[in-house]
Amino acid sequence: MAYDLIVIGTGPGGYVCAIRAAQLGMKVAVVEKRGTHGGTCLNVGCIPSKALLHASEMFEEAGHSFAKMGIGVGTPKLDLPTLLKFKDEAVDGNVKGVDFLLKKNKIDAVFGTGRIAGPGKVEVTAADGKTQTLETKNIVIATGSEVAKLRGVDTDGKRVVSSDQAIALDKVPGKLLVIGAGVIGLELGSVWRRLGAQVTVVEFLDRILPGMDREVCRQSQRLLEKQGLAFKLGSKVTGVDSTSAALKVSIEPAKGGAAETIDADVVLVAIGRVAFTEGLGLDEAGVKKDNRGRVVVDAHYASTVKGIYAIGDVIAGPMLAHKAEDEGMAVAEILTGQVGHVNYDVIPGVVYTFPEIASVGKTEDELKDAGTAYNTGKFPFTANGRAKANQQTDGFVKILADAKTDRVLGVHIVGTDAGNMIAEAAVAMEFGASAEDIARTCHAHPTLPEAVKEAALAVAKRAIHF
Repeated sequence: MAYDLIVIGTGPGGYVCAIRAAQLGMKVAVVEKRGTHGGTCLNVGCIPSKALLHASEMFEEAGHSFAKMGIGVGTPKLDLPTLLKFKDEAVDGNVKGVDFLLKKNKIDAVFGTGRIAGPGKVEVTAADGKTQTLETKNIVIATGSEVAKLRGVDTDGKRVVSSDQAIALDKVPGKLLVIGAGVIGLELGSVWRRLGAQVTVVEFLDRILPGMDREVCRQSQRLLEKQGLAFKLGSKVTGVDSTSAALKVSIEPAKGGAAETIDADVVLVAIGRVAFTEGLGLDEAGVKKDNRGRVVVDAHYASTVKGIYAIGDVIAGPMLAHKAEDEGMAVAEILTGQVGHVNYDVIPGVVYTFPEIASVGKTEDELKDAGTAYNTGKFPFTANGRAKANQQTDGFVKILADAKTDRVLGVHIVGTDAGNMIAEAAVAMEFGASAEDIARTCHAHPTLPEAVKEAALAVAKRAIHF
């Protein structure tokens, strides 16, 4: 059977691309090497980690906050197997949902490892070794990314682990050392800290969350330190000795200096992710890749070979599920003669620590580097009525607006529910809103998003409640 489109990979980018293409009338098949759909995000990434974050937050709140509200529950007891089952149920529900959507849209799902075998041909090798070749007019590579390895540190999946195993530890480590102060390291470090681990985060750079707004990062680090996370910034891990009962982690200053050794029960390597493009037959097909192994594409997501496209983590840009989803819809629309489009200036990012950290648009450093004149409006949650009532006053909202036009260029939030609040900012920026537009939009009271309105008012130095 010949297809109009075959998508290799059914993560957020792949399955969304397939569904949108099917909606537009294309005959579509997907190829997936896992036994379940959803890719890293649904199986071992976004979804399971958020389930663990939610459950661990509830555990922490029951132990420290309930009594303040007059709720007596005693000292909470951790049942880790049940908590992990809760996480697994979240994963199961989501991957079954993707399977349902593919069937609903009459998309053929082929399980096995896909490889481009020539123009318009995808060879699929099943788990039992059997192969079949599918024919298609177009191919979209949506194979996502895999865990980046740290030179000199080998993971064993038990004591030296990646994020894939860190979501399923069978006991709470006494001492957890996290290598990397990025999103994954901070989120999973937060989970196990709440559940009882002593957590130390080692970061090569002199700051956490590289690429995010520096002021946001500074305040977020202080809040995480108050919660019990310890940070060793400007440091590098040079080795992990696993020959004794406790892991011996060798750490040196990034700029040189005396080394030290720290004991740990578990080491989590969380230094980032790299595009997964190996074994796809890209070199043989003539598909050009960059120096980081990512597929080189044009503005229409087309590779250097006609009929082969790529989206998501395998191309340049932030490795975010929602970025991949939008690219998947865009390429499906382009293939059917429509005008697919992704606005890369308005892609929100969220760190699901507590409080959450959310950002969209430019940071202050980026605006300064570009020589863009801007005004800043900030509003703290200590002055927000709902936050005070909920005793969730950590954090602030910051809006950066063009000094001449007042157009919103960036919004940065540290606070409870920041991940949901950033959507308002993204919509405003997508429509080219000014800070004045947000300031003059009526916000319900009492709500946390009132802080967004107040920050917009603060751009013109007229915040009411601060």
